[in-house]
Amino acid sequence: MSKAEKLNQLNSEAPKKLDGKHEGKVAVKSEGKQEKNVFLVALGQKVRSLRARRGVTRKTLSTMAGVSERHLANLETGEGNASILVLSQVAEGLNSSLAELTGDLTTSSPEWLLIRSLLKNQDEATLRKTRADISRSLSRSKKINPCFALIGLRGAGKTTLGQMLADELDFPFIDLSGEIEKLAGCDVSEIQNLYGIDAYRRYECRALEEVVQIYPEAIIGTPGGLVSDPDTFNFLLNNCTTVWLKADPEDHMQRVVDQGDMRPMAGNQERAMDDLKHILSSRNDFYGKAQFTVNTSEQSLADTFELLKEKVLRHMH
Repeated sequence: MSKAEKLNQLNSEAPKKLDGKHEGKVAVKSEGKQEKNVFLVALGQKVRSLRARRGVTRKTLSTMAGVSERHLANLETGEGNASILVLSQVAEGLNSSLAELTGDLTTSSPEWLLIRSLLKNQDEATLRKTRADISRSLSRSKKINPCFALIGLRGAGKTTLGQMLADELDFPFIDLSGEIEKLAGCDVSEIQNLYGIDAYRRYECRALEEVVQIYPEAIIGTPGGLVSDPDTFNFLLNNCTTVWLKADPEDHMQRVVDQGDMRPMAGNQERAMDDLKHILSSRNDFYGKAQFTVNTSEQSLADTFELLKEKVLRHMH
């Protein structure tokens, strides 16, 4: 086989290796448009998913990465064949590695490869138990901090239900966003605008660590995007009993508006709802790692609180 033939063979096999789900298909059809390369489509979906998980708009990522919005739009829809330098900039803007966009971090050492081999065919329940076992084995302290952390997207009811639960248990209610602002000396939007999302995540992690150290018992309301940082989320899971306050997208949107924040309704309302649904979809698996889940859309506030209180009290006793 000539060098040219070998190169063509490698190029034809690349999409299969990078995305086994497509099983050798090299293009997908888009109605009325030219066929798209499967690898570029998968890459675009990964970029959009990471952006949604981190809660940044395409415009914000454009500024952070130094890449035009149009270029990002083409990349996310699988229509842009981005250079390696552009991908590097996008990865940096998303606080991710290039490998996370295009490959797998668990190929960096023999130990990673051996661990991945042990886990690759396990079901979700086994993986969850294994993660918990690893967390316990690596923990410096065996003491369990009796703090309850409420996670979920904005509008789930974390502040309202968190304060009610704190009053019932005679625990302090800690709004983690407020603690972040105390540390930074400015509000959350200023932190992100002045110093970027990476600095905000560092403040978020530090604030959580201090809350857990200071308060022996507390109800903590967390920012919706906390789950996008694996280190901070792992710390939360290891040191708090976590409850996911789940809600339908329409309820998330309406509750935020009812609080007086009209930003979700600005511009294209249908687009805003689509973006919200995509953010929820990209974070649901992370929120689902909580020890308990309470759906706040299925019953009244009073009934939801009773359900939450029952789960917490049962866990405490």
